[in-house]
Amino acid sequence: MTETGLAREEQQLRPGETLDELGSGDLKIIQQRDGYRFSLDPVLLCAFARIACGDTVVDLGSGSGIIPLLLARRSPASRIIGIERQPELAERSRRSVAWNDLAARIDIHRADLREIRRLLGAESAQVVVSNPPYRPMDSGRISPASERAQARHEVAGDLRDFIAAAAYLLGTGGRFYLVYLAERLAELLSCLRQAGLEPKRLRCVHSRPEAEARLVLVESRRGGQCGMALDPPLYIRQGGEYSAEVLGFYGEPPGGGHKPGPAG
Repeated sequence: MTETGLAREEQQLRPGETLDELGSGDLKIIQQRDGYRFSLDPVLLCAFARIACGDTVVDLGSGSGIIPLLLARRSPASRIIGIERQPELAERSRRSVAWNDLAARIDIHRADLREIRRLLGAESAQVVVSNPPYRPMDSGRISPASERAQARHEVAGDLRDFIAAAAYLLGTGGRFYLVYLAERLAELLSCLRQAGLEPKRLRCVHSRPEAEARLVLVESRRGGQCGMALDPPLYIRQGGEYSAEVLGFYGEPPGGGHKPGPAG
């Protein structure tokens, strides 16, 4: 039996878990059936990020490990580090990495990003990516102990904490990519600039061409000069079907049968 086969034998699913495909390839992810499950948002972020050969990439708030898994298959990054505070999610992510035989390129750390200085060195990454919680603690009724609540609400760190960690990890010219709520764009851009991360590229994400933008994808650079490019809008659906661009993110041809998860 191959080493990959042995690794997969050791990663038997546990009660309540599912093994889900990521696109039309052989990439798979272990998720809790009733816990946090990834949405379309991190898939959009991975497609938006520009990663060069040899880059070290850090994913802040890695959740189920979806971003490290996708970037390991679809980018030339040499090393990808996922930082996740919730122990169950971090452990599940490590098992997904082993299942896909990607341990040589991905490290998952169970850690609080607010204590990033204890884990990684300053200016140790060329790229930082994040799909942070979108909602403040006071927005709606939540259960702080649930996986979903901690993924969606600022239970253990707000926007400024994520930005501060990215600023610490990046040297001059380093790039920070994130996906965030369009309604909080002004706050996001202000916080980035205050941390020395100059917004350089922005793309609005719309559910349909006639709908207002719900999400934004933003690239900022450590120590960058003023000036930001606006990319063409991204439409999730066109004519009632998922757009060809979104299907392409999953490796599906137009008219393919794969159904991406919901945005948000």
